[in-house]
Amino acid sequence: MSAVGLWTLGLAAAYTAFLVLANRRLARRPAEDRAASFFVGGRRFSAWTVTFCITGLFSGSSFISVLELSYLTGVSALWYGVAETVQILLIALLLVKPLRKRLVVTVTGIIGDRFGRAAKLVAGTITAITFPMWSVATTIAFASALHVFTDLSLPLSVTVTAVLLLAFLSAGGMQSVGFNQTMNCLLFAVMAVVGVSALLSAPGRAALAELPVQRPDLLDPLATGPALILAWFGTFLVNVPLAQAAFQMSLSARSPEEGQRGMVRAAALGAPFIVLGAIIGCAAAIAVPSGDRGLEAVPRFLAEALPAPLVALFFLGIWACALGWAGPCQFSGATSLGRDVGSALRPNATPEQLVRWTRWSLVALTALMILFAVLRTEQSAWWNILAWTLRNGATLAPVLAAFAWPLATRTAAGTSMIAGFGAGLAWYQLSDWSVSDFHLGVHPVWVGMSVNVIVLVLVTLVQAGSRTAWRADRGGVLALVGALILPVVTALGAPVLHPLGLTGPAVLATTVLVLVAAVRCVHHGGDAAGRRGTRCEDLRPAARAATL
Repeated sequence: MSAVGLWTLGLAAAYTAFLVLANRRLARRPAEDRAASFFVGGRRFSAWTVTFCITGLFSGSSFISVLELSYLTGVSALWYGVAETVQILLIALLLVKPLRKRLVVTVTGIIGDRFGRAAKLVAGTITAITFPMWSVATTIAFASALHVFTDLSLPLSVTVTAVLLLAFLSAGGMQSVGFNQTMNCLLFAVMAVVGVSALLSAPGRAALAELPVQRPDLLDPLATGPALILAWFGTFLVNVPLAQAAFQMSLSARSPEEGQRGMVRAAALGAPFIVLGAIIGCAAAIAVPSGDRGLEAVPRFLAEALPAPLVALFFLGIWACALGWAGPCQFSGATSLGRDVGSALRPNATPEQLVRWTRWSLVALTALMILFAVLRTEQSAWWNILAWTLRNGATLAPVLAAFAWPLATRTAAGTSMIAGFGAGLAWYQLSDWSVSDFHLGVHPVWVGMSVNVIVLVLVTLVQAGSRTAWRADRGGVLALVGALILPVVTALGAPVLHPLGLTGPAVLATTVLVLVAAVRCVHHGGDAAGRRGTRCEDLRPAARAATL
């Protein structure tokens, strides 16, 4: 084992031990309602605690993803971080206050409250399976450093990393997450200082000077490809109403306003990390040019540029990134599995039982995360997108319907979740699980969500049948007209739109317009007749007027 390996393991073990001991002290604090404190920190977080929680959650994962992607595709990786920042701002501006009024904890809880125990069971299971996929992305980053600096194989490095993660997570619930995220953010700052030092060293300066000469392609802002960039934006935007871990943190604030302020500050704090990750990744591509694993090249670049203790400090920051993203993800996934699935199976379970089942779920999801890491250890960002494809493909439509469409049925919610999840999975199989080469040139994330939305609409309309009535709502009619026109425009413009990756987004947009039209125009018969008395036949003149 090299000196860097010894320093890295020693610092990571010491930091983890510190967190475990601190969390055990937090767990001994008195609390009026221990179950509520476990899941939402007793709703006592300040705005700055929310800031550190969200920064630790998103900035750490963005830094690692951009670091790896920029090694392969250069500065175009910045779009990944931009898309994630837009997502944070939209959650802050649109959802924190409404969700706080509903006192929700998880997305699966929202679905369960609206569509019943069976829907909660399906949503909780799918959500729980996908959270270890998000966790594995950052876990691989630290495990790769262990693999480079020690004699441990990559699978064994992943196992060691996962066990360390479980050790500190099992202690104290959301209060522990708040404390850990604050400590992680302090280490992010240390890591950033060390990273800048590496760029200012002789190997770093030489690599950056050679960048425009040796690899001008890395300076292309669209080198990643429009299809993948659009998939990032589409995924993060659609993820806005589904960002369960972020909800759980921001809704732990003392007030909705403090939760909102915390998220906006987090978006600002994350920007420097995104830019720094791209610069270090590009420098590593020049200094260590061979290979396709950026997460293994970066440690080698830093080992050339800095003394062992400083390199170890940088990777202690990577360990903090792993904890900052994987910790809340594992905890939120375990909440879905232990609390939501548990309460769906045993509605009379006590709060203490739900907490105990959540702790057991943490162990199960750790084992699942190790399995995922062994199956695919390269392209950590791929795991993030796969998780979004499967989770969002299952829960997007039911969550939208829970907020906006009283007519949606339980059968429709359950069917749409299974259909969307299966469609995303099947499309990945047809694409041979590729990172960037997809079946028919359409990313699976669009397929899964489109199927999810349209199945919910169709099954609801079939089940509701004669009990429905139409109401000529102007917005709904316009959405319906848009849903008819958009496929025609997409087909006519296919030679231009398809190479840009716009076919998938157009299909999803069409299905969402159909959903909007259904939400605005289709109601329970009694509701529509009682309020406005406008039925199906009354829609036709309005539709003609809107078309004209």
